[in-house]
Amino acid sequence: MTDELERLANGVLWPGFFGTEAPEWLLAELRNGLAGVVYFGQNVGVDLPGLSDAILAANPAALIGIDEEGGSVTRLESTTGSTLPGAAQLGRVDDVEASRATGAELARRVAAIGGNVVLGPVADVNTDPRNPVIGVRSFGSDEELVSRHVLAEVDGIQTGGVAACVKHFPGHGDTHLDSHHALPEIALDVDEFERVHLAPFRAAVEAGVDSIMTAHIIVPAWGSEPATLNPRVLGMLRDWGFDGVIITDALDMAAIRETVGLGGGAARALAAGADLLCIGNPTNPGEAAASDQDERDFHAAREGIVAALRDGSLSRERVEEAARRVARLAHTLQARDAASQSTPFDAVEIVTRAVTGAVAEAEALAVVDARRRSTLAVDSAAGYVAAALAEDGYRVRLDVARESVEQQDAALDAAVAAEGLTVVLIDRPDADPAQRDLVDRAAQRDPHAVVVNVGLAPETPLPLPVVEVGAASRAGAEAARARLRTASGPRVSSQGVA
Repeated sequence: MTDELERLANGVLWPGFFGTEAPEWLLAELRNGLAGVVYFGQNVGVDLPGLSDAILAANPAALIGIDEEGGSVTRLESTTGSTLPGAAQLGRVDDVEASRATGAELARRVAAIGGNVVLGPVADVNTDPRNPVIGVRSFGSDEELVSRHVLAEVDGIQTGGVAACVKHFPGHGDTHLDSHHALPEIALDVDEFERVHLAPFRAAVEAGVDSIMTAHIIVPAWGSEPATLNPRVLGMLRDWGFDGVIITDALDMAAIRETVGLGGGAARALAAGADLLCIGNPTNPGEAAASDQDERDFHAAREGIVAALRDGSLSRERVEEAARRVARLAHTLQARDAASQSTPFDAVEIVTRAVTGAVAEAEALAVVDARRRSTLAVDSAAGYVAAALAEDGYRVRLDVARESVEQQDAALDAAVAAEGLTVVLIDRPDADPAQRDLVDRAAQRDPHAVVVNVGLAPETPLPLPVVEVGAASRAGAEAARARLRTASGPRVSSQGVA
């Protein structure tokens, strides 16, 4: 009986794993009905298509998902930075054909490596500028704008032959906490929440999106449980007529792991109405990760499901229903033909349109990278952004949250003394006072300095001219660099663009 229950549980589990080759335990579980895998940066090697072939050989119906949003979030280009527009950039350009073409290109890239599920687009309406985990991953702060670009990107992805997964239901846009590290609570008026934050998800359901990812957030008006574990919240999707796959956000995130536990979270998410359980990235614990963390997390999730089946707290019928939805999506994708991309796609042109603000005629750039430290969802402190901006010029990384003012001033002085235009690279000008203070001190030292902001545009003006990028990506950094190294256009002055 236990083996039978384990196989049933396998049909709703979606683990991450270590390495660029499939470990034997994973292949064995795939042969025993495991739903598939989720790729993270550590899985992207020189022969990623070969890895996908091995997974599909073990289970031809495997769903292979990947967090590939463009802009700040990429796995396929995690070592060099994304060359695709991000959501905030697409929202700024506000050209739905550009969003549709970006979705089609995401689908093409994911299909080319053997994947079949794009974990995107983000359908969150980012109404809190302090948001540490969504921010520029959202198309914007207006629900109508977000809705139309979500629909366009979903269309591009799904006509490209793979599944789209809008996230993070019921909306992670009005929080100032990161659910990777805490359990956010959103105490908005429920009418406002429904009007603003549910709108893009409802539109995606009506348009036929394949899957929807849950958020580990609490909306007190709908109960004390996070959405991932809340049958009332997940039941909304079914009430709307959604019969696709409800996918959980990663169960190894602190909002679940440190409250009900990974195994308990797996069982309760299924009971609440989820269908496919994303276990998460085994590298997330960092140095604390065990060498077999991937297998440990998988077994913890499965054991939680089996135990709940055995004690009756989780019905077999619920798990069978979930497994059927997962299997149906796999069957649909096997039969889906990818349409040829009819919309011309030029990522550089789209990103260039999105990047605005200061221009200069600098011969070199001296970059002080003062962005926040990396988060688990967004590697926003990745060196490739500053490297692409500085190219062969001076560059220094500065952790304003940990380094003293004296250390920060020394870094600024070195940049000002270096050859080229002083550039302060930031990502949270409104939410991080230390970044704003650094910009103030940079302006005092060099009134001709420039700020490059890869986060949300500041609501309060900065004392230096700003290049607004809207994504921590290679494409965004290169577009910013082109504005500051241009041979034409006005020079930057202390009052702005002269």
